[in-house]
Amino acid sequence: MSDERQDEHRDERWFANARDRAWSCPAVPADVLALHRTLAGYSPTRLVELPAVAAELGVGRVFAKDESSRLGLPAFKALGASWAIHRALEERALAERALAAPAQVGPVTFVTATDGNHGRAVARMARLLGHKARITVPDGVHPAAIAAIEAEGAPVTHVAGSYDDAVAAAARDAAADPAAILLQDTAWPGYETVPAWIVEGYATLFAELDEQLAVAGIEAPSLVVVPVGVGSLAQAAVAHYRSQPNPARTALLSAEPVTAACALASLRAGCAVSVPTQTTIMAGLNCGTPSSLAWPYLHRGLDGAAAVTDAEAAVAGTALRAGSVDAGPCGWAGLAAAKHALAQPGARGHLGVGPASTLVLVVTEGSAANPAGG
Repeated sequence: MSDERQDEHRDERWFANARDRAWSCPAVPADVLALHRTLAGYSPTRLVELPAVAAELGVGRVFAKDESSRLGLPAFKALGASWAIHRALEERALAERALAAPAQVGPVTFVTATDGNHGRAVARMARLLGHKARITVPDGVHPAAIAAIEAEGAPVTHVAGSYDDAVAAAARDAAADPAAILLQDTAWPGYETVPAWIVEGYATLFAELDEQLAVAGIEAPSLVVVPVGVGSLAQAAVAHYRSQPNPARTALLSAEPVTAACALASLRAGCAVSVPTQTTIMAGLNCGTPSSLAWPYLHRGLDGAAAVTDAEAAVAGTALRAGSVDAGPCGWAGLAAAKHALAQPGARGHLGVGPASTLVLVVTEGSAANPAGG
């Protein structure tokens, strides 16, 4: 078949990334999990086996890492927010001592933009530690998500426009306030230290997963599917699996809405690109630009990318609920992406998935995180 005919029949919602399978990266600091274990309410989130889904996908076993209840919140984001706040306060104290400056008087204000879960996590963790937060949201964030942030004591400012517009507004807000620290979960040139801390915080999820799979008699999963917004959680997955002695043992697949598939578009282009976004029920994934910190990890560490429609995500949500996983729309994306990717010619071979394989779906949020699907 000619290249022109191949392009005509190419599935634009699936990309097989021809990465260097020998590439590896440094491991995340070991004290992240230790810090999380000191937090009130910490316990590992559930790992739920889904035999009906395994049968449908034609694989050996499927598990959902269920982040519907994490440190009292209905999404995984508290892992990154708590570690980053800890590190930010530690760094501020070190800087004050180095300058022989008086200790910071009064609470710090943590400023961030969010499409829901990250902002609520920052507001919660700041409040618990006696500090403050200010949160900026773009168009498309459901009123229930905004109300949940405000219930944590943080004022919310709406910015007309996209997630990227909200990030820019939050950065301006923090820059204008000497008592503020920008705690953003995406990076750009010149702003990468805090996003790196947030990514490190997510490592706890995958450390727990290793322990839980070992109890189930599984040394390593064949494929892990991770929802992607700006790519920070996927970066954490890459850092975890590509820092192991056999960095190619587990394949990694990203999951995005078709209305905001910046990782897929970037992988296809071979460089980080921005894409226009539209409204989706997967509001937490409605991001048009990969994090500058995440992109090199995604490029070198992901094995594939799949984009899914809202309708496909909703069908996946029904299957998850049938397996006792009460996920929100962003949490549906992984199963929808797995179904779409594994239906593509050659995808199973590329991802190393066969009849005996074990798949893990990272279910990033519960239904309480996004109760109205917006």
